[in-house]
Amino acid sequence: MHSKLPDVGTTIFTHMSALATRHKALNLSQGFPDFDAPLPLREALARRVMEGDNQYAPMAGVMLLREQIAIQLARHHGVQCNPDSEITVVPGATAGIFCAIMASVHPGDEVIVFDPSYDSYEPSINLAGGRAVHIPLTPDQFAIDWERVVSALSPRTRMIIINSPHNPCGSTLSSTDLAELARLAEQHDLLVLSDEVYEHLVYDGAKHLSVLQSSILRARSFVTFSFGKTFSVTGWKTGYCVAPPALTTLLRQVHQFVSFVAVTPVQLALADFMDSHPDYPSTLADFYQHKRDLFCGALKGSLFTLTPCAGTYFQLLDYRAVSEQADTVLCEQWTTEHGLASIPISVFYQQPPLQHYLRFCFAKRDEVLLQAAEILRNMTYE
Repeated sequence: MHSKLPDVGTTIFTHMSALATRHKALNLSQGFPDFDAPLPLREALARRVMEGDNQYAPMAGVMLLREQIAIQLARHHGVQCNPDSEITVVPGATAGIFCAIMASVHPGDEVIVFDPSYDSYEPSINLAGGRAVHIPLTPDQFAIDWERVVSALSPRTRMIIINSPHNPCGSTLSSTDLAELARLAEQHDLLVLSDEVYEHLVYDGAKHLSVLQSSILRARSFVTFSFGKTFSVTGWKTGYCVAPPALTTLLRQVHQFVSFVAVTPVQLALADFMDSHPDYPSTLADFYQHKRDLFCGALKGSLFTLTPCAGTYFQLLDYRAVSEQADTVLCEQWTTEHGLASIPISVFYQQPPLQHYLRFCFAKRDEVLLQAAEILRNMTYE
């Protein structure tokens, strides 16, 4: 039978996590914490389940949660959003991204994505009948080359997808970047899909810059966020999408036939926790920066070179002084032979450049990070 996604197989995340499990390796590949979510949040879920909050939620999301989301957006980003007409709760940010693309990209439309790009973008574009136009980020700095963006624009360009803080590279967009994006989006009447799931994981005193803070971009953007990343509950698969009323209407038209709703007790538990712990997201930057610095510091004196990531909980290591192997080969070899799983960066490119990077997730207990660093320091190759 003919596949609608003939070039898509098992994701690299599934493959490397399964390989790590099979070989009992430290799993610094897939992006999930190995520690528990806050106890009050877990208790809130148990309470909501036991109190009988287990039937369908409203299609757009439980209003208590949407109201808390609006409060958090105002508190942490200084933006005012209408919980009824601009906020939609979805079963994970990936679902929100899919719905936004399916709702707004038509057959023949072009969508600009920046490589390395998260692996759900292009399949969603293809299923909508569009075509992904790949532009590589600049080498080493992983920044947007806006001259290449201008050159790639065509009458068929419908949307630009951005991701900041960036997975898998850990880079962030500047105010200059967002100003140029706003200029091009307005000039060419483009939609923007902004993946901001790591919004609270920005380091070294910097602040996350959201497209919601730009009046021009806000009027033409879908913005996706993740509770899983913020509250260390990736398995709860709950996120939300913020968009102006007209785009929200389009999004919900698709969302209602993809999943219809997100999980009711999870939504209510999140609303309860956000109400009682409104400043919890503000603690995350220091918490994860400690882990980043612990991992990077433990690699001092090794043959690896690195630039501490600006955001996310992923750290790239340049291994060119260690091995000449391709990253796809090396990550499997290190998993099976050294007991340490990571993610190759080349799989996120349409045309992989010559590079020597592996991505490591540092959302792990401190002792695991130190153990991983020790494995890396002890590696020798002929």
